[in-house]
Amino acid sequence: MELLYKSTRSDHAKVTASQAILKGLAEDGGLYLPEKIPTLNCSMEALSKMTYQEVAYEVMKLYLTDFTEEELKQCINSAYDEKFDTKEIVPIRKVNQTYYLELFHGATIAFKDMALSILPHLMTVSAKKNQVKNEIVILTATSGDTGKAALAGFADVEGTKIIVFYPKGGVSPIQEKQMVTQKGKNTYVVGIHGNFDDAQNGVKEIFGNQKLKEQMNQAGFQFSSANSINIGRLVPQIVYYVYSYAKLLAEGEIENGETIHVVVPTGNFGNILAAFFAKEMGVPIARLLCASNENKVLYDFFSTGSYNKNREFILTSSPSMDILISSNLERLIYKIAREDAKANQELMLSLKENGIYTITEEMKTQLKDFYGNYATEEETEKTIQQLYEKTGYVIDTHTAVAAAVYKKYQEETKDQKKTLVVSTASPYKFTRSVMNSIDKKYSNMEDFELVDELSRISHTAVPKAIEEIRNANVVHDRVCNANQMTEMVQEILGI
Repeated sequence: MELLYKSTRSDHAKVTASQAILKGLAEDGGLYLPEKIPTLNCSMEALSKMTYQEVAYEVMKLYLTDFTEEELKQCINSAYDEKFDTKEIVPIRKVNQTYYLELFHGATIAFKDMALSILPHLMTVSAKKNQVKNEIVILTATSGDTGKAALAGFADVEGTKIIVFYPKGGVSPIQEKQMVTQKGKNTYVVGIHGNFDDAQNGVKEIFGNQKLKEQMNQAGFQFSSANSINIGRLVPQIVYYVYSYAKLLAEGEIENGETIHVVVPTGNFGNILAAFFAKEMGVPIARLLCASNENKVLYDFFSTGSYNKNREFILTSSPSMDILISSNLERLIYKIAREDAKANQELMLSLKENGIYTITEEMKTQLKDFYGNYATEEETEKTIQQLYEKTGYVIDTHTAVAAAVYKKYQEETKDQKKTLVVSTASPYKFTRSVMNSIDKKYSNMEDFELVDELSRISHTAVPKAIEEIRNANVVHDRVCNANQMTEMVQEILGI
């Protein structure tokens, strides 16, 4: 049976999965959601015997119903191949009775690879299905990781161009170097004077610019998005939650049907939303722990029921979470509003006009499985240092935020249920912050000296992604103000 997709902001005509992937954002500015969340039709016992690629097919076929078996399997096998440095794709490390789900073994050493390795394949198949003749222009704002993962995924993919905007000075030195050294004749990287929210808002405005859309169409282009607002990003992320539960079962770490908690460091809310979808599909997840850094807008939302972006924007050591507008939260709001598009639209309008919205008490009761908390910069540092000193295991700053929040949860609740901490990036991506947390003596070292020292103390090989940029030349040096993003797109496309 075909599963169709609808917008969170209106009851307009529904679209197929491939159309939703191509559009990225609905015409009314809403996000696409499936009409219903499908239930897994394969037992955990059966899934526990499968490879990552096989589990991916069992999950994704339920969402992408207009893809043939051959098309979907080809997308999956093209994405999850030797680009990953481990056959498992997502290994689970057990450290001190806590399970760390390592999502950073892909080409750019961050969890964004999990979805952005497959999105270009899903998109090119979708374009063929829908007889798209225009060149697809992928337009993306990044807080650090999405940009490089999207650039790597779309580099030299026929029929596409990719333009990435990032906050200049608002990402780690390694993240920036990964982006500005990206090769590919169809890749463009632009630093903006502003923060991630400025970049994200600019991209949304460009998507909503009808005059520009017409200009683009006349010139043979059309926009799509590689941000986590694209349903083609969300669906592949559900896979690793299903796979990780099945893997814990296969390894005898849990009993079949035993519930676990999941802790996710999150800024834009996409990664934890994927865990929520996995839970709704039937994965035995008990609580979803939403971990924020000092930009704790999500913690305040779960505590009060009010989402308020009117606050100081703080640059932290976990820059991928330095976000005040969590775009994917809209999908959850729509669900807890009983899929009332009008009610959701009013809340989103309030956010746009006043920077704040408040959900009803009835909506709040539906968030009982979520727990929100945050970690200060000091707590993040301490978590990295203590885990390394006790176990020798080194985690990045974002994972440390999650680990610190999990510790707070345990102290508050005395809950000892088995827990999966989502490790979203390699410590090599944030070497300066990680090494300074371990010992201040490292503060005077150069970036790549720190890389080699991290390798020595953690007994791990320097990832290929880091070795590649060690001596790479900068090929992208465009910079603009946040209010010049439309003009920059026009200049790049020559329209």
